Amino acid sequence: MLQERKLLIVSDNSELSDQIHFISEQFIKVETVNSHEVLKELDRLAPDIIIIIKTDDSTVELVQSIHAENSSPILLLTESQDFILLRDVIRAGAIDYFVIPDEISLFEKRLQAIIKRLETNETDVKEGYNASFKRGRGQVISFYSAKGGSGKTFVATSFAQTLKLESTAQVLLIDLNLQFGGIETYLSIESTRSLIDLNPVIEELNESHIQNVSEKESHSKLEILLSPKDAEIAESVTQGFVSKLIRACRRSYDFIILDLPSYVDDKTYIALEESDVINYILNLDTPSLRAFKDAEVLFQRLGIDVNERLQIIVNKTGKENEVTLKDIKDIVTVPVVTDIRYDKKTVQPMINQGLPLQKKPNEKKLPHPAKDIRKWVLSKLS
Repeated sequence: MLQERKLLIVSDNSELSDQIHFISEQFIKVETVNSHEVLKELDRLAPDIIIIIKTDDSTVELVQSIHAENSSPILLLTESQDFILLRDVIRAGAIDYFVIPDEISLFEKRLQAIIKRLETNETDVKEGYNASFKRGRGQVISFYSAKGGSGKTFVATSFAQTLKLESTAQVLLIDLNLQFGGIETYLSIESTRSLIDLNPVIEELNESHIQNVSEKESHSKLEILLSPKDAEIAESVTQGFVSKLIRACRRSYDFIILDLPSYVDDKTYIALEESDVINYILNLDTPSLRAFKDAEVLFQRLGIDVNERLQIIVNKTGKENEVTLKDIKDIVTVPVVTDIRYDKKTVQPMINQGLPLQKKPNEKKLPHPAKDIRKWVLSKLS
């Protein structure tokens, strides 16, 4: 047991609190406090890990308040699945959440991993290193467009490839175009494996399972989870599967890139909800603008909160566009973060051959779209 470290359970549910206390005290010293007293006791207890057991509708506010006062990792435990609540507590400051008792084994493994990280950091400090606790929660970046032919998959694939080449980050690209796929064509990948192969182990999914199913791009070693490319199989993929897949990937990767279909079903909905950033791919033409406006209305109707998450990537820019970048910025209120030039003569043959635009770090002779994407990626990493 790591006696120098302390875990704090915040709960008004004595039965569940006792169960978590019993599990946790095998690894770390444990204290318990109710939700009404926790803010008064935080300074005195000085916990290194905080576990909040959901009791009422004030859970999100409780997470926000604790996070504002204490920088220790916060885990939420709840007895029922609630996608909206779980999304909100993550944004409020929690690093992970678990549905108990269904995910009790996942919780125990996650707790042990956090404790191990604390021990590692403590050792580093004693040896003179400037160590800090890393939360271990990957960023989910989705690529979406309501209009087909926008270049969404091309941009998502190129972004993930460049991010992998230009950083030391662990990057995973997931193709959620479940009926037809597409990423395998851009990266010239032949495989019979797909993300649906993770279904039997979805309840205990870990990095090893993901790596057994994923493919690697030959130049960057970017990891990719391919779509089953089968409409019948796609119907068997549930909202819960997608949510658990993304959550498991968060624990193992720094960046999870999602290529989403143009339609919004329950799987696309939950992927958008789980995303930290939604990159909307927009072309400079009237049909694309109309589709974007329709998508904004749909997001509002479905209750998808895109505030500070939605941003526009303008693709295929050139002198021949009927609409200009200035027009876009005058018409829409969503921020335009970058624009990618159109270079069909150079890029189309590479797409036809399944060749990535960039094959090595800091590559010099790149086509214009690759240069624009690389500049965007580097700005994100700086």
